[in-house]
Amino acid sequence: MSEHRRKPPQPQGGGRAAARRGQSGSSSGRRAAPRGATGSPSDTYGSESSGPGGEERPYGGRAEARRAAQRSGGSRRRAADPGRGGRRAGTTGPGRGRAASDRKRIIDYPRAGQDGWRRWMPSWKLASGLCLGFFGSMIAVAGIGYAMVGVPNVADTATAQNNVYYWADGSEMVATGGETNRQIINLAQIPKNMQYAVISQENKTFQTDKGIDPKGIARAVFNMARGGQTQGGSTITQQYVKNAMLDDQSQTATRKFKELFVSIKVGASLPKDEIMEGYLNTAYYGRSAFGIQAAARAYFNKDAIDLDAGECAFLAGMLKGATYYDPAGATSIDPAATEEANKRRALRQMQDTLDKMVEYGHLDATERAKHTKLPKVENPRANRALSGQIGYLVDLANGYLVNNSEKTGVTERKLREGGLSIKTTFDKKKIDALEKSVKKVQKANIDPKKRPKTDTHVQFGGASVDPATGAIVAIYGGEDATKHFTNNANETGAQVGSTFKPFVLAAAMKWGVRDPELEATQPQDERTVVSSKSLYSGKNKLKINNYDGTVWHDDKGKEWLQVNDGDQTYGDAPKYKIDLREAMQHSVNSAYVQLGMDVGLDKVAEAATDAGILKDSLAGMDYPSFSLGVSDPSAIRMAGSYATFAASGKQRDPYSVEKVTNKDGTLYEHETTDKEAFTTKVADNVTDVLKTVVEDGTGTNAQLAGREVAGKTGTTDGNKSAWFVGYTPQLSTAISMFRYPDDENIKNRTFLEMYGTGNQKSIHGASFPSEIWHDYMELALKGKPVVKFPVPEPIGEVLNEDPIPTPTPSVTETEEESPSPTPTPTESEVLPSPSVTETCPPFDWDCEETGDTGPGGTDAGGTDGGVTTSPSPSETDEDGGNNNGGGNNNGGQGGLFGGPDE
Repeated sequence: MSEHRRKPPQPQGGGRAAARRGQSGSSSGRRAAPRGATGSPSDTYGSESSGPGGEERPYGGRAEARRAAQRSGGSRRRAADPGRGGRRAGTTGPGRGRAASDRKRIIDYPRAGQDGWRRWMPSWKLASGLCLGFFGSMIAVAGIGYAMVGVPNVADTATAQNNVYYWADGSEMVATGGETNRQIINLAQIPKNMQYAVISQENKTFQTDKGIDPKGIARAVFNMARGGQTQGGSTITQQYVKNAMLDDQSQTATRKFKELFVSIKVGASLPKDEIMEGYLNTAYYGRSAFGIQAAARAYFNKDAIDLDAGECAFLAGMLKGATYYDPAGATSIDPAATEEANKRRALRQMQDTLDKMVEYGHLDATERAKHTKLPKVENPRANRALSGQIGYLVDLANGYLVNNSEKTGVTERKLREGGLSIKTTFDKKKIDALEKSVKKVQKANIDPKKRPKTDTHVQFGGASVDPATGAIVAIYGGEDATKHFTNNANETGAQVGSTFKPFVLAAAMKWGVRDPELEATQPQDERTVVSSKSLYSGKNKLKINNYDGTVWHDDKGKEWLQVNDGDQTYGDAPKYKIDLREAMQHSVNSAYVQLGMDVGLDKVAEAATDAGILKDSLAGMDYPSFSLGVSDPSAIRMAGSYATFAASGKQRDPYSVEKVTNKDGTLYEHETTDKEAFTTKVADNVTDVLKTVVEDGTGTNAQLAGREVAGKTGTTDGNKSAWFVGYTPQLSTAISMFRYPDDENIKNRTFLEMYGTGNQKSIHGASFPSEIWHDYMELALKGKPVVKFPVPEPIGEVLNEDPIPTPTPSVTETEEESPSPTPTPTESEVLPSPSVTETCPPFDWDCEETGDTGPGGTDAGGTDGGVTTSPSPSETDEDGGNNNGGGNNNGGQGGLFGGPDE
């Protein structure tokens, strides 16, 4: 065989197959020669696989060649250009490559192999995976929650505990509030109209929904996100669940989610009829009535099955909150919840419910037309344990807690659930002493059988406050809390008359009177602080000026002539000057009305509110008579405001609860705080002036043996209310008397005149109220040390100073019949004044005014006070005030807590 036909020598360890594999790998450029083939790309990089001259290094076998090929391939991958082919090489440089560690991550975020914002943008796989995971988790949580909750049992809701109320000394007063006024009945015993009423008003989709309100839930979640209350519109099913879950009534997110799961389970597992039955049997309708049967008895004294469409619509309205819809009112909880306001709200709600029942096809229009007025409602039935004064005390304590729930932590619902120990500020001995003093005067003087035209509907109210703390130690709310439902100590609407004058004096001593001459040269409000020795006109039928000397006119151009007690003029002619101490002592209207105008009625109002009077109980300031007490604060607030003077200007809000505890510990404990309403100098000077009223003025009946007393009488024109408010350094007490029909069936009730009442010509603060005050304070302070008032520092400047003789009345004082040993000046009404055209400069008492001796018109008993046009000022103070002037004669706004009437 020729040499050129001879086979080339084969490399060791592989043969033809290995050669083919090596050639294939070299041509592809993707792999190193696995079997030691020649021509490997690694040769160009000086790989160790080649010997000198680039010749192939022989290997001993296939395994060794494979290991060599793997080594050379790894070298190429490690040395690969990071800018080229990096994606396959697994580099993590600025190119698009991805490291091997990236391929091993479960969640590719931030995204490997991406630059800029793309690196932080989740991929659709990641986003969809997270959503699926979230919803899956939620479904799992919902499933667990659904499985863990149970369907509530209606019978379990018929449990409640008493609240225990304690006297200030720690002894038990009464245990009440836990009465379970409920009788569970079947749906067949509940009228269809009742069911349709709540469906129409509360949840029109009740028959078709799944038991929850998605919109309401979304609203609740939104409120929680904003930090607001966790509330929202609920279905009847949700309301039933809420009523039935007594283990926890807190409005928390956990509670709401629990209610949600229970509602879903109830909606899915119970028929609609059973849910409706449970709801109507657990709902609270007010008057301690839980369930429709108890409500039917409480409001109409009939069984639920006998309710007509109008009564059903009425009771459906009670579910909105009986405090504001019960026609009997609930002023102990909120002074805005008066009888009149609640009746308006209840009628409006009832009519709306009936209209919706017709709209949704649940009631015939003909039947609906029969119910256009409120149905006749029974008087509230009261617990016998709450008779006498106890009911008023409990109501007052409850009202204080609920109206200050943010501070006390006690809501109306928590009160209903019971289990609270409530220590009050009430002193049992003082409560008994005040009630005894009222009944003594009432029994001796008031006889409705003998004098039915004058002695019927006579009512008294009273309150006593500790000036050192603001604690309400005693009240007299009325004859019996189970018979007379308005707490006369907390709100009546009776105007306070001249007991308002001390606030005028306090304003004059705190801010001073305005000086028009100084204001003309200086833009600021220049004022002169007033001394009690300042002189003002005591003339009867005094024409009232503005502070700058111009004649005051109302919006109709009418002037004001102010009359005095008994049409008397104080002071000697021709100037008729009298100092402010004498004017307070004899309750001279003309002096204090003009002083109020000089100070500014806005400052008089500010002084009253600083002392503790609620702004809502103040009358309008459109007329000069504002200074004479046309406002109607409560007895509690009057006692509290005078306590500010007794405390040398430190104002402390009246309160009735010291401490509240339950099984878990203390919920609330009162902390006394005060603010400086007046400086010591101002307050002590007011006290010094008010001492003369009791020592030698209209309040002599209130003198206490061996004790200093400061106080003021007050009576309104028309003789419709009479007051005495006075204090010692240890105790401040207010007593009121008025005539007001107690029968709510009487339409357009109003305060009645007291001419002839108690066989007296007329009733004044100097008569029965001051007697009651005296008798009570003698008992209340018995055994207490005698404390004197501070000696006041001199204050202010003497205005209109002029050495004149001691002022004496120019008209002989008349005396009224009174059981008191000292004469009491009579009081008259303000008469309309004739037109006056001549004006006088300020403080010029020598200037004679025309028109003051004219006939003055005819007394109309309600259109007097110098103004006869709308708005007509009505009756004046004892000393000639204005009974309407912006005031509210039917009350509801002068309570302890205030709040506007609707």
